[in-house]
Amino acid sequence: MPKKKSHRATKKRFKMTATGKIKRQRAGKRHLLTSKNRKRKRSLGGNSQVHPADAKNIKKLIDV
Repeated sequence: MPKKKSHRATKKRFKMTATGKIKRQRAGKRHLLTSKNRKRKRSLGGNSQVHPADAKNIKKLIDV
């Protein structure tokens, strides 16, 4: 039986924390930056955590 492979695109988009939670980038900071105010752009800069409902599926794709 062949080895299982992890989903490479998912591995590039998400990272695991030391406690086992999943970090993600915030969406919306790639283009049209002139129409967004400074406060919004700063808040988009940081990382965020994945919702627990989605975490199970993402862990499957990363670890496999």
